[in-house]
Order: sequence, then structure tokens, then C-alpha cells
Amino acid sequence: MTTSAKPNRALFDLDLLRAIVTVADCGSFTTASARLHSTQSTVSQKIRRLEDMAGHPLLVRGNRDVRPTDQGEKLLAYARRMLALNDEMLDALAGTAAAVTVRLGVPEDFVVGRTPALLASFNRRHPHVKLEVTTGLSRDLAHGYDHGELDLVIVKQRRNSREAVARWREKLVWIDSVKNPAVGQEPLPLVAFPPRGLYREEMVKAVEGQGRTWRISFTSSSLFGVQSAVAGGLGVSLIPARAVTAEHVVLTRRQGLPPIETMDIALLHRPTADPVVKALATELGRMLERYRG
Repeated sequence: MTTSAKPNRALFDLDLLRAIVTVADCGSFTTASARLHSTQSTVSQKIRRLEDMAGHPLLVRGNRDVRPTDQGEKLLAYARRMLALNDEMLDALAGTAAAVTVRLGVPEDFVVGRTPALLASFNRRHPHVKLEVTTGLSRDLAHGYDHGELDLVIVKQRRNSREAVARWREKLVWIDSVKNPAVGQEPLPLVAFPPRGLYREEMVKAVEGQGRTWRISFTSSSLFGVQSAVAGGLGVSLIPARAVTAEHVVLTRRQGLPPIETMDIALLHRPTADPVVKALATELGRMLERYRG
């Protein structure tokens, strides 16, 4: 018994699939077009062709970003697999192992301690993964993530200010110098991160709430710079509890400084992220749980 052959079905062009994956990862047509070395109109045309083939809208263009629809999420999952299989085939034919690049962003205070060892261990177990690690202020890391420049980030943020894969409360403490305390000075000297930094804004708000006058005595974008300035007696500051050193004394309400309990540590990656990104996120999440403990 013979069966009738299925009619010819449309074949998805990998170039079109690469376009929508890049737009979804970047959250922006402008950033995606730059990464694809193409014009924004060309990328938009490719997405429209995909939507015509799929018979559904695949992306939602919001005020600030571009997000996949439910059907878009479904297509992206297949698109990533097809692109990965294509790259795997090319690498196999060339005699090389397939490589995946993960762009990770972490705050400076996570660069020391457990993080480097965790990343080194992850790389040994996943030798095909190329890690590109960027450190900096959380506002810069969040900006890079929102513009598609980073795949996975750990950021500090005000509690519940944005959606996250996971979040933990960040314990902050006021610190002063052991040898040359500054807490009794008027106006109170503050050692701070640059303007628009979360800790800086919380410090000023808390001090003004106590009716005290203040001045910025030292500014640094480096955690080490802040730690050193406080240790040297240049002023008081607000930092994560894990960053306190033997040269610091922790201040409390007795010195007129209230506790700050408004910050989260958040772990962010896109729902459509590569499985290896999600695997690294899981390990970082376990590390952050241990930090909390």
C-alpha cells in the first residue's frame, strides 16, 4: 500500500533565524543590526519574513525593548537548536570542537573569593565554553545586559525593582576606620561610589533622615578604593558586610546610623538563553546562597 507524499513544506533560512535570535538576545533592533553588521531595515525585513512563514507575530516592540511573543519563544527554542547544530556540523567537518561564548558580568566585590574558583572549575568541566567576564558597577552591568552585551549578570539593585532568575537580600553595613574614626565629624564625611550609585544614594538619604549634615570626602568606582579610603580615616561608608576588613569598624544605631535593608543581589539571564548559560547561572546561584549563609 502506498501513501501520498507530503506536499513540499517551507524551509526556514538559518540567516533569518540568526537575525531573530540576535534581536531577542539584544532586546533591540539597533544593537542587533550592529552585531549582525547589517542595517536595521534589513533585520526588520528578515523578522517580517519569519513572521509570514510562521503565521504569527514573533516579537513585541515595547517602549524600551523588544520581547518575544509566546510563539516567538517557541520558535527561538528551535532556532537556537538549529543554529547550534549548524555550527556543530561545520566544526565537525573542520575537525574542531564546537565553542560557546558566555559573556558574564559580576560586581567587583565578587571578583575575589569563591567566584574565580567556581569559574575555573566550570571551564574545566566545559572546555568548549569560552568565558568573557566583565566587572564593574551594577548600573553599568545592567546597562550592558539590557543592551545585549552580556548574557548573564549578577547585579545589586533595590529590592524587587526588576524581574530576576533569582535574588537574595544584600546585607549592608556602615564602616569607619579603626585607627582614625570619622563618625564624630560635622559635617559627616562620606566615602562614596560615583553619582547615581545605589549605595551612595542610600547613604545620603539615611544621613539626611537623621538630620545630620554631610559632605562627600572621597569618591571611587573601585571597592578597594572605598575600603582603603575609609581605613585611612577619610570618612564613613556603606558596603556589603562581606567586604569589611580588619581595618574597619562596623557602625550601628548607637553612632546614629540606621541599618539599610533595601538592596538585593539579583541573577539575570534571558528565558531564551543557551543551556550552558543556564547551567552556569545555577552554579552561581548556589554560590550566592552560600554567601548569604
